[in-house]
Amino acid sequence: MNYEWWLSFRYLRAKKKQAAISTVTSLSILGVAVGVTALIVVLSAINGFNQDLRDKILGLTAHVSVFERGQEMRDYTKVREQLLEIPGVTGATPFILREVLLQAPARSIQALIRAVDPATVETTVPLAGILQEGRLEDLSQQVRGEPPGIIVGRGLLRDLKVRVGESVVLVSPEGTLTPWGNLPKWRKVKVKGVFDAGYWDFDSRVAFISIAAAQQIFEIPGRVTGIELKLEDPYKAPEIRRLIQESPMALNYLAQDWTQLNRNLMMALAMQKRVIFVILLCIVGVAALLIISILVMMVMEKQRDIAMLKAMGARSAQVMRIFVFHGLMISCLGTMLGCAGGLLVSWNLERIVGLVERTFQVQFLPEEVYYIGQLTSRSDPLDVALILATTLMITLVASLYPSWRAARLDPVEILRYE
Repeated sequence: MNYEWWLSFRYLRAKKKQAAISTVTSLSILGVAVGVTALIVVLSAINGFNQDLRDKILGLTAHVSVFERGQEMRDYTKVREQLLEIPGVTGATPFILREVLLQAPARSIQALIRAVDPATVETTVPLAGILQEGRLEDLSQQVRGEPPGIIVGRGLLRDLKVRVGESVVLVSPEGTLTPWGNLPKWRKVKVKGVFDAGYWDFDSRVAFISIAAAQQIFEIPGRVTGIELKLEDPYKAPEIRRLIQESPMALNYLAQDWTQLNRNLMMALAMQKRVIFVILLCIVGVAALLIISILVMMVMEKQRDIAMLKAMGARSAQVMRIFVFHGLMISCLGTMLGCAGGLLVSWNLERIVGLVERTFQVQFLPEEVYYIGQLTSRSDPLDVALILATTLMITLVASLYPSWRAARLDPVEILRYE
């Protein structure tokens, strides 16, 4: 260990008469630690939230959707077979989408009807895995004289105030032309199941019926809205979309991928992460100001030592390194403590949040606001490395000015009155 490092380490242990310096040093270390801890915990929570939300979206919606240009798709069986031949496509199923009104005795709710083919829907959307009551086969098994079956989300069932086995009225705004004018279509349907996807926007708005029932209710025999595709790698959805758009199918069909449909949400989440990172760096900035204060006080206190070092032949650059190393030691101590504390909290964040919610009867993530109901955490090694590097860089820059002032001290002027 050269003497610059040795002196820097000795200066960390202030004498009794230098209690103020010792206090500011401790505050500086604590400030850096708090800043690093806050950055790691908050960014880990944001990463967990983003990943959970992305998984919910990818698990409940198609990776790529294909529509017929200008009209609803007719020859959808043939189109489905063609799409399944595309490399990377693992599943395809037809679907029908309609905005409707579901009327129950207690109230009426606007809902999104997704008509599916029970035989092929599991190749794209794992509905069977989120069903709490009922079976997917109940949609296609209709007893003569009974209304068609419908499976609704947990939130939608609660809002309608009905139970499984009861009937509701499905009203479509697409009217039927009669001698008395354009009247809305309506049909009684029976609730045969309920699902819980863990995604509020899905659970509170979506209901499933069979394609055969939807074609009858909406009077579109032999037609569907489009075909949903599931890919081996969902992040290659833009490539598959471009492949479809560059094929002969593009003359009659249009493809959309999940990144297009959720682009605004993903961009907002990414921007939120950057803004919070910059805001939390202000905590590290405050710690950097404390480091400047401690080094200025240290330089004033150690003027005689600096003069003696220069008198014995120490160069200005060596004196400057002593105080730069001192600032880096404070920064490294705070960074290591903050990193350990941040990772420890991040790895146990779900338990901590659950304990606080149960103790104080609060909910940190209301489903109707944040779409998902629980807070998850995911520590990204790249984020942790960026936090550590940024913190060390800020504190290094903060150490330069006081160290430069120490290097410029004139030993003759200092020792003249000793």
